[in-house]
Amino acid sequence: MARVVGIDHLSIRVSDYGRSRAFYDKLFTFLGFKVSEEYPDTIGWTNGQTRFWIAPADEQGKRHPYRIGDVGFHHYAFQLRSRRDVDELEAFVRDELGARIVDPAGEYYEDYYAVFFLDPDGLKLEGMKYGEKTVPAEPTTGLV
Repeated sequence: MARVVGIDHLSIRVSDYGRSRAFYDKLFTFLGFKVSEEYPDTIGWTNGQTRFWIAPADEQGKRHPYRIGDVGFHHYAFQLRSRRDVDELEAFVRDELGARIVDPAGEYYEDYYAVFFLDPDGLKLEGMKYGEKTVPAEPTTGLV
């Protein structure tokens, strides 16, 4: 039986490739991603575990701006190391990207701390940390 072992990549279409590329390049640099591959009008970033791609929407797609609640993509969550990382992401998004924060950093469910913000097309992104208070830390082996 086939088994999923991870999410390899997400690919989105954007209305203004240059604007979105600048936004995501700053965001992913902050989050520790590097450009994995680049083609004309298509770019992907990776952190070694997953990839995130953008490419321009076609002309028909550009005529229908994204609206949260439409069929399709709702949001994409980046799992972070700590609540402190969530707070740092919120400050970066607000101060460096100038992006709209739709739900500020806070506890949205028991031991689920997150911030939600929008990309230039209004796609909802999330930085989150689950289990910092209740999930026991992984044992360390002493290896670095």
